Amino acid sequence: MDSETFIYLLWGGLAIALIAAAITDIKSRHISNWLNLGIAVGAPVFWIASGLTFWPDMIGQIGLAAIILTIFAGLFAIGAMGGGDVKLLAALALWLHWLTFLELIVIMSIAGGLLSLLMMISKRIKKTEGPIKVPYGVAIAFSGLWTIWGIVGQSSQTIF
Repeated sequence: MDSETFIYLLWGGLAIALIAAAITDIKSRHISNWLNLGIAVGAPVFWIASGLTFWPDMIGQIGLAAIILTIFAGLFAIGAMGGGDVKLLAALALWLHWLTFLELIVIMSIAGGLLSLLMMISKRIKKTEGPIKVPYGVAIAFSGLWTIWGIVGQSSQTIF
């Protein structure tokens, strides 16, 4: 198997993991630490297969993930995000260039806002009490899949 095919398989594995994260977040409002760890551990394999250099590429990815973890841990601390969501974002940051990750954050914010709005409407229609628990892993997974689709689509256009 050549390197390019292996990279596509890694992207596919990441996509499957994101779908699993969304499904489990919908069902239980919980994203497994093992799933987040698997996504994070897959990143160095991706780096090596992609030919990233230790400095500055790999260290930059680790730095980006640390920054994302710190920022979103603050949101977790004030109750604005779940811990699994924070870890999922940090694990995703290991896979993406910072500009691409910034695009992911914008898409995630829009998707999360729409998801929250739909849940508010649903709550009002059903006339249920209590706070809304938004499965934000769905918005994260959606934005991740959107981003992967864009990356793989660009790559296939330059390859063929």
